[in-house]
Amino acid sequence: MPSRPRLIGYARVSTEDQAHNAQIDELRAAGCEVIHQEHGSGANRARPVLARLVREIMPGEVLIVVRLDRLARSVSHLLEVIETLEARKAHFRSLRDPIDTSTPQGMFSLQVLGAVAQLERSLISERTKAGVRAAKARGKQPGNPGLRERRPEAIRKTALAREKVYVDDLIATSDKWMPTVRRMRPHHPWEDVVHSLEAAGQSWTVDRLRRAVGKMVSQHMADPALLHPASRKGPQHRLMNLVAGIAMADPNLSLRDIAAQLELMRERTPRGGRQWSASSVKKQLDLAKKHGLALPVGITHAAYADT
Repeated sequence: MPSRPRLIGYARVSTEDQAHNAQIDELRAAGCEVIHQEHGSGANRARPVLARLVREIMPGEVLIVVRLDRLARSVSHLLEVIETLEARKAHFRSLRDPIDTSTPQGMFSLQVLGAVAQLERSLISERTKAGVRAAKARGKQPGNPGLRERRPEAIRKTALAREKVYVDDLIATSDKWMPTVRRMRPHHPWEDVVHSLEAAGQSWTVDRLRRAVGKMVSQHMADPALLHPASRKGPQHRLMNLVAGIAMADPNLSLRDIAAQLELMRERTPRGGRQWSASSVKKQLDLAKKHGLALPVGITHAAYADT
């Protein structure tokens, strides 16, 4: 007899003074083992709790909401979340709507929604083009007149809106990059932190990362000490820190995996060679431990398995 899929609930309310109680009661009655709660507007896609839940959900698990509007306020956002779940081999169900991606009927309803979303996008695009054509025919220029005229209030409003989008995106993705930053800063220079994140498949520059961390500090979501200058160290010490940083970014990497990352980054060995061996990587990790770097226990279990 197949095991029952694990049900995970998601409850959202728009303001801090609203309660999740009614949603939570329904989700528990539906059999949800875990319920994630979040305050935030449905129109705002940058919701950290939902973003983390979608990234961490396991194959076969089912994300459940009471109503579709608890998950998204637009069809496009709803489909985006469901497609991400499907890519992770997880499912989605709404208790009060005919959407259950684990059933043929639910998938049919989802396809209908997809067709509606496509029609909606086409209509919006056509209306936008028609509006621009009509405005031009009347001698008006498209776009925000306040920005064209460089009005301070319009510029300030636009800047605040862009800043909010930027901060929301940082918060929504912080669990991918902030743990590495917290482990390495300020003991390691920004360049080494960027190399470690690149080794984990992320794309950063020193300026972008420093600005992102500065913004998290200004939002009181990170320790200001992360921005302190790193102490100057010699080339050998920098290499040791880099190897340790790659290992800390992903404790499951083996010594050979770390060596491959170093070669991709075109880092030369202590003797100036281009090819890294598992033993060369181990020497750098041993040196890092000798200098007091607190390497996670998992690193020794995974990486040293090569030796």
